[in-house]
Order: sequence, then structure tokens, then C-alpha cells
Amino acid sequence: MTAPGPTEWGTGTNGVGPWADEHGTASPDDPRYDPELLRDGDARNVVDAYRYWTREAIIADIDTRRHRLHIAIENFGSDANIGGVVRTANAFAVDTVHIVGRRRWNRRGAMVTDRYQRLQHHDTTAELLEFAGATGLSVVAVDNVPGAVRLEETQLPRDCLMVFGQEGPGISAEAAAGAAMIVSIAQFGSTRSINASVAAGIAMHTWLTQWGDLSHAW
Repeated sequence: MTAPGPTEWGTGTNGVGPWADEHGTASPDDPRYDPELLRDGDARNVVDAYRYWTREAIIADIDTRRHRLHIAIENFGSDANIGGVVRTANAFAVDTVHIVGRRRWNRRGAMVTDRYQRLQHHDTTAELLEFAGATGLSVVAVDNVPGAVRLEETQLPRDCLMVFGQEGPGISAEAAAGAAMIVSIAQFGSTRSINASVAAGIAMHTWLTQWGDLSHAW
């Protein structure tokens, strides 16, 4: 039987027990490690490489490997998908997740990954577009609308800000007008659209297949 990989949970309870129980040695003298986690165990949703590390140490390490990809989701109607988007963005080491509109969002879907992911709020789409222009990011709107080009056939910009609309109405007219391109995800069934967090995951992974360095993946 193959042992679990670095991003898999094994059988039984999630995480690991106290360092002394797991390794049979004294706790390591390493500033990255959290003394309480070494003593009590680590049941957090983190990859094995980060077991026992402090939150600050994990963030610092991810910061050295973040991609030149930003994600934005419009939240004018309290979209329930934001947590899922944040969780996937964390998995792919996205630079920043931008939330446009309402500041409050349901964090349950993030599975605590928002503690390690850069987040930035913008009151309006115009403010988001101004940020993109000032930081040299090409805006790519993702929506199945007339005039969109196939994501599967498109070379995405490396310095990229992907914008996703709310579940239902999709991207705003302002986001569409401010985008350098609009891309759509190929569908073959009866549904008119796919879940916004699923669409975001597909689009992020497409960017990674074009620009990511897989030697840095777990």
C-alpha cells in the first residue's frame, strides 16, 4: 500500500501528535516551529512540510513562492463562493485574492486557509481596475458571455488579474469593459453555467499550466 502523499491526510484523526510522540526525540530548536504545537500536536489543514510551523513562518515561506497571479471576485450580493475561491487560491499560491464590494463573506468554505492567503478589499470595481493598472496587471474576466474566447485555447498573460462575477449575474458590465480579454470555459452539458468557485479553480489551474514552475509544487 502506497503511503499518503505530502498533501494527503492519512487514516484516523487529521494531523500529527506531539513531536516527542511522533519522532521519539526532543523538540527541535528551530524558530519556525511553534512550541505549543510541538508539545500538543498539530491538527491544522496544512501540508506535511509545514507541520508544527508557526502561522508567520508558513506565510513567510509561501511568500517566497507566490505566483504572479491575482484573483478577484465581485461580492455585491454576498456571494457564498468566496471561501472556496480563497481555499483554491491558497493551494495554488496565488499572490492575492481581491474581494470587491461587501467586506463580509462566509469564511467557512475557506477551511481556515484565509489565515495564510493575502486578501485585499476594494469598495468598487473601478477601484480594482485602478489597482490593476497601477501594478501592471492585465485584467482577464472569466465568464461565459458572447464574445468571450476559449480559455482552453488562450495564452494568458503572466502578470494577470482574473476577475470572477457573482453566482448568477456573472461579471459586472464595468469589469467586462475594463478587461483586456474575456475568457470562457468550454461546457458540454445542459447547465448554463458552472459554480463560480469551480470556474475559478479551473481558470487558476490553466494559468499554472502555462506559467507555473512544477518543481516548486508539493
